[in-house]
Amino acid sequence: MAEEGTPEDTDRGAIRLPERAVTQPLKQIGRRVGYAIAILILVVFVVMLDRNGYKDANHDRLTWLGALYYATVTLSTTGYGDIVPVSDAARITNIVLITPLRVAFLAVLVGTTFEVLTRRTRDQLRRNRWRQQLSGHTIVVGYGTKGFTAIKTLLEHGHTPAEFVVVDTHTARVDEANHDGFAGVLGDATRGAVLRKAAVETADKVIVATDRDDTAVLVALTVRQLNTRCTVVAAIRQAENEPLLLRSGVDAVITSSEAAGRLLGVAARSPAISEVFNDLLIHGEGLDLIERPVAATEVGRSVRDCPEPVIAVLRDGHALPYGRVQSLREGDRLVLVTSPR
Repeated sequence: MAEEGTPEDTDRGAIRLPERAVTQPLKQIGRRVGYAIAILILVVFVVMLDRNGYKDANHDRLTWLGALYYATVTLSTTGYGDIVPVSDAARITNIVLITPLRVAFLAVLVGTTFEVLTRRTRDQLRRNRWRQQLSGHTIVVGYGTKGFTAIKTLLEHGHTPAEFVVVDTHTARVDEANHDGFAGVLGDATRGAVLRKAAVETADKVIVATDRDDTAVLVALTVRQLNTRCTVVAAIRQAENEPLLLRSGVDAVITSSEAAGRLLGVAARSPAISEVFNDLLIHGEGLDLIERPVAATEVGRSVRDCPEPVIAVLRDGHALPYGRVQSLREGDRLVLVTSPR
């Protein structure tokens, strides 16, 4: 069972955005160590180019080992003083080049600490910027099989991952949505504060794919209280709950148990026909449904005169089976069955 978020998260909502680029901690440490070694080697070569400008209290001339020793104690700001720059050129080199390299060396070593301290602030700024830019998006409540499949279908029809916001009470599901490239809000979508975190006021569509019918009703009521213009569709298990969803302001209701039962009956009567249903509803690679406006040349003509197979006509907010349409009118929209060629 998926782990639920903390009560504070589910009540108020916690925004979680997908990571742009995830780097393993060991790789980060290895990269910083590599930078530090490169700076150390650079300082050694700079010192050896002007070895006569340095005085070694223990040797007559500065050796490679001495240069490495000097670079190490200098970059680490230890500075024992047994090797010092004495010429003007060496001192200028320390001021102009070695001192900035020392700062860079220390910044590289403590970079991980800085990143931990600043990451929270950067994440908060990123979340605020994301919410300010969010508009015309699709909110998916519930990232189970139904929610994921709904997003997948919309992606296949031209939508982008940035257009979706997943809302779920389970941490694992929100993490999975982030991994798949979608923004998420960990929280209870029946609460207005959580839906506001998902910017429901500016959303274009809301897909309710919860595990319980009563939750779906409460989510629909909350959405309609905050946004009266967006399209709301919901999936439920029992057909008896459909009137409740419709009275809650839902534009379309899908009854999963009834649909599954009908498909089972069709499959029992004709397994071959069930394959057509599966291809149309699940696979998305063969048959597909599209919607287009009626052409000017089709107005007044019969549905059977259309070049593509028409299964329904959308008129005045209702879907009419093709057999009930005597002639096409201006403003009608045709629901067609298509397949890739």
